[in-house]
Formats: sequence, C-alpha cells, structure tokens
Amino acid sequence: MADYAHPEVLVDTDWVKANLNKEGIRLVEVDVDTKAYEAGHIPGAVGLSWTSQLNDPVRRDIVSKEEFEKLMSDHGIRPEDTVILYGDNHNWFAAFAFWIFKLYGHEDVRLMNGGRQKWLDEDDKELVTEPPSIKPTQYKVKKVNEDLRAMLPEVMKASNKAAKNGDFNLVDVRSPDEFTGKVIAPPGMTETAQRGGHIPGACNIPWSQAVAEDGTFKNREELEKLYKEKGVDLNKPTIAYCRIGERSSHTWFVLKYLLGVPEVKNYDGSWTEYGNLVGAPIEK
Repeated sequence: MADYAHPEVLVDTDWVKANLNKEGIRLVEVDVDTKAYEAGHIPGAVGLSWTSQLNDPVRRDIVSKEEFEKLMSDHGIRPEDTVILYGDNHNWFAAFAFWIFKLYGHEDVRLMNGGRQKWLDEDDKELVTEPPSIKPTQYKVKKVNEDLRAMLPEVMKASNKAAKNGDFNLVDVRSPDEFTGKVIAPPGMTETAQRGGHIPGACNIPWSQAVAEDGTFKNREELEKLYKEKGVDLNKPTIAYCRIGERSSHTWFVLKYLLGVPEVKNYDGSWTEYGNLVGAPIEK
C-alpha cells in the first residue's frame, strides 16, 4: 500500500487482527443497518447504522456536529483514538463514515482494505456476536471541514465548467444504466428521483472499477490509468456523486487519499437531489 498518496489511511486485515483490543484503537463496522453486525462482527468492534445514525432521521442531511459528538461519546470513542472503519458492499458505508469523520475533524481514521467480506473470506479471522463493553466519553469536535462536501450551487457551477471548457472534473460513479437514464435506481432500492440521466459534463466511472476481485483497492498505477483514460485530470478540482452519496464517498476516498487529488469533494445529495430539481439540465 506504500505506493498510494496517503497509505496511512489503509490497514489490512492482518494488521487489524494483530491490533485487536489495543488501547487507543477503536474498530467500527458501518453498514446500511446493523443486521450484519448483530449476526457477527470483528471482536471489539462497535456497530453503526448508515441509515439511522449517520443521517438525520427527519431532514435530508447528514448527522449534525452535535449528533456526531453524541454518537461518538455513546460508543466510547475519543478524538485521539485511531478509528478503523470497515463494512459491507466493499466499504461503501464505511467510506461514507470515513468522510463524516474527516468532515468533523477526526485526526486518525482509516479503512480496513477489503471490508467485511475480506475478513469473512480468511480462515484465520473470527467473528463474535457479543457487543464490546463501552465506557462513554465526552467527544468534542474541534473543527468542521466543510470543504470536503459539495452542495448543489457548487455542483451547478462545476457542471458548467466541466461541460464548457473541462476546467472541472465531475465524476458520476453509478452504473452505466443509471448514468444513461435507462434506470433511475438499482433494483430493490427505494431512494429514487423523478428523472433519470446524469449531470451535464459528468463522466461515468463506476465505483466498482476501483476495486479488485477480493474487494481491496487496485494499486495506484491501475487507478491512475482508470481515471485518466476516462478524461479525469487529477490536478483539477473534482466532485464525485452517485445516487445517495455512499458510492461517491468510496470514489472520493480513492481520489483524495489514494491518488492525492488536491481538491476533491463528495456531493452527498447526489442524484436523489439533482434528479428531482425542477428545470435542472439533464443529459442521457
């Protein structure tokens, strides 16, 4: 992993096993809900639900600073802790949590390369069902990094720049069928939009092309080739988006930390916001 721009944000499964229950290291499993966690998780890990704990239950927004502080405090996490995140779907929701942690200024947060499935695939790795004992803390956010998040007005400006003169990278990480508007959402997904298609000026690089068969990230050379061949200039400002912001956080992680793109943001509103806008330009 040393060839990445920031190899320190990744750990492998063997590292996690060797550091189980060490002081100052906190394991967190993040899935769409906590069903998988409850069925079995890495020893010592706490579980977070993307649906109910990392998103506001009423308004369309991410968890607030105050809600994040309470979430961390209730789960026994301190600002100085090294937080290791992992989850299902090749770390979709863990990457979203990584983005949230960084947005709220947590210094040392990392992803377990390959996620939950990589751990399950290895014979020497165990799962437990009992949750760890938790000693609540008094977590306080010291800074909020709003520059990691793209909101709609900035996305509209980026779309104009990307479409007109290529001064901006707008990366749609959904499937080709979603990008072209053939479908609005993957089968079985409830979050949707009124229209299908993509934001003008965006290129389509599905998130899944960044991972190998075992769910780990491809090496830096492969990743650079992937994005450059699709027209992404790694020196230009970039916004990634998908449907609800979790797949795009995976690509945001790749671009910012593995490839070192200097200015990259996650548009978590993504297609379920943009595809519902009255009068917004759409391409198919």
